[in-house]
Amino acid sequence: MNQEAMMDTAAAARHARFGKLPEPIRYEDMTEVVPSAPSGAANTSPEDVAAYRTFSCLALDLGL
Repeated sequence: MNQEAMMDTAAAARHARFGKLPEPIRYEDMTEVVPSAPSGAANTSPEDVAAYRTFSCLALDLGL
């Protein structure tokens, strides 16, 4: 079997196994622009603020 026939056979086997690639997605379809909330109107509760101040560190938990 010559090289070209082997490549055609391999391409046919690949196509049979995987089919064709999906169509590319446009960038405009992947993004969404939404207005953000004004910085002064953030609804933060004391629990939310406390959660930002405390954190967990594995090294500290293990006493390293």
